[in-house]
Amino acid sequence: MKLNSLVLYKNTAAYVTALSAPAKYTIRYVSTPATATKPAVFSEQNVREKDVLFLSDGCTSLEAVLNNAKVAPAADDMYNTDCNNSLAQSVKEVWELLSADEETKTAELSFDELWELLSAARNADDAYLMYCALSNTVYFKQNLRAQMEGRLVYIPRPQEEIDSLIQKANQKGMEAELHAQFIERLKKHALLPEDSRFMGDVEALALGKTDKSRTMHDAHIKETPERAHRLLLETGIWDITRNPYPVRWGLALQSATEGLGPAPEEERVTVDSVAYAIDSQWSADPDDAIAFDGTYVWVHIADPASSVLPGSSIDNAARERGATLYIPERTSRMLAEESLSDYALGLSEVSKALSFRIQLAEDGSIADCQVLKTNVRVKRLTYEQADQMQQSAELGKLFEIAQKNTERRKKSGAVQIDLPEVHVSVEPETKAVTITPDVHLTSADLVREMMLLAGEGAAKFAFTNNIPFPFVSQESPDIPQDIPEGLAGQFRLRKCMRKRSVGVTPGMHAGLGIAMYSQVTSPLRRYSDLIAHQQLRAFLDKRPLLDKDTMLLRISEGDAASVAAHKAERESIRHWTLVYLLQHPDWQGEAVCVDKSGRQPQFCIPSLAFETFFTPSTPVELNQSIQVKVLQINLSELACDFVQVE
Repeated sequence: MKLNSLVLYKNTAAYVTALSAPAKYTIRYVSTPATATKPAVFSEQNVREKDVLFLSDGCTSLEAVLNNAKVAPAADDMYNTDCNNSLAQSVKEVWELLSADEETKTAELSFDELWELLSAARNADDAYLMYCALSNTVYFKQNLRAQMEGRLVYIPRPQEEIDSLIQKANQKGMEAELHAQFIERLKKHALLPEDSRFMGDVEALALGKTDKSRTMHDAHIKETPERAHRLLLETGIWDITRNPYPVRWGLALQSATEGLGPAPEEERVTVDSVAYAIDSQWSADPDDAIAFDGTYVWVHIADPASSVLPGSSIDNAARERGATLYIPERTSRMLAEESLSDYALGLSEVSKALSFRIQLAEDGSIADCQVLKTNVRVKRLTYEQADQMQQSAELGKLFEIAQKNTERRKKSGAVQIDLPEVHVSVEPETKAVTITPDVHLTSADLVREMMLLAGEGAAKFAFTNNIPFPFVSQESPDIPQDIPEGLAGQFRLRKCMRKRSVGVTPGMHAGLGIAMYSQVTSPLRRYSDLIAHQQLRAFLDKRPLLDKDTMLLRISEGDAASVAAHKAERESIRHWTLVYLLQHPDWQGEAVCVDKSGRQPQFCIPSLAFETFFTPSTPVELNQSIQVKVLQINLSELACDFVQVE
């Protein structure tokens, strides 16, 4: 190569400006192509001979070369067999000439040889023009092996290969045209039924599976999950009943599939007293039951840890889920659905349980707690049924113990917060939403106190026996003196509460008023409870225990998934509440002012368990109720504006 030679550098034109050493050159090339508003940026680079491909000697300048190349036929022209571009026609004619002869139809031609056939009067400044034409054409293909050796060599393509390439190009062009037409319809929100095939990337963004959408980018729509959700609603691809939040949080919508099998046969204590599993009428996985035999309080808990060993495939899958996902339209269980019949309490004549036998002191505190593997007879009751048995021989004493435990905890600083709760359900076929306010029953307090006694007793048992255990603690809340009465006071108390923490050292759970506490009562649906049971069972069976670091690592992994499930549940309930309001456009209800410290008053709508901010048309005081109706709903943003009914 010489000075002023034209070469290819990274498949673009470059101009030799200096010879720095044998087989080493300085070249000038376009580092930043020109735009409509900015000229091209030229740069120089030192290269070796093997880094470039020679095109021609004697070029005038790089600018002249690039200027001549502007008339090169585009790729679309080179694929068009009827193109009237003269250079494109010349390429086609040369191919026809070569293909007509058996000896030349598969011949290899160098760039110079092919250029000579294409142009009788060769101009060095046209070399790059010719290269571009041959790069784009459908009639010749480049020998890549020769290019790796530093040579530009071309071979005529056979007719069938040309036909295939042209067909693919036509299909691509047709798809591009169809996509352009789709984008125009999308901008006008006038999609055709078949346009749903173009919306896959929008759905992926709405479900949190990607953070980009070519469709939304091309339509100049902001690429966010919320905006994608809104677009799918506006175009009718989704209807209002599509709930994206569990998938957006990366959660499985189906229950775990690997079954536990029946609990293993092992030595168990048979408990004579009948225990009562008290739960809501829609509960399908009872995992706790309570009894009092005259001496001991018994809290029986489902025993899946008898089969789920630490580090097993079922254990790992449960840890990935963190908790059972409860959303209004379905339940996605942490453990396989088929396992309920073997492990939930009260679904068979005799249930296998891990039981906490608690002896109480005169003041109601725990004097002793033992953990036993048991066989127990369990009778299921709804909260309403249990409430009717407050004075019965079966439950009367338990209600007394529960009340005494509540008073004991309050003396230790327990904070009881009572906020409106509802049950949101979705009819599977019609997707009709029903919202039923939860009526607070005394039996719910009974169950809560028994579960707290079990958690406190388990923590004491683990601490006494030096078992590495997930102790749950909470710092004392900073409660001001001016807590208002009523619902506003309950919301103020909620703001004061600190976040709970899990560690291997027991500490005060100030919110519960318990000096030492752990959660152990939901191993079928909460991974942290399951791992606590695994530790207790390993101790009872004299098997190796998980060390503190391993246990905490597994709990933190399970808690991360559990937090995602909790957020998905909260957002799903809000979603379906808004769907309920959309299904009932004439809805009106009571809203209670619970806070006036912000820019707008905060209201709670008890019948929906819904919190919102808005400025009413008349001034309100804390705990004052007003009648409200819906002004507008933005389902994709989970937002609803209310106004006062005049």
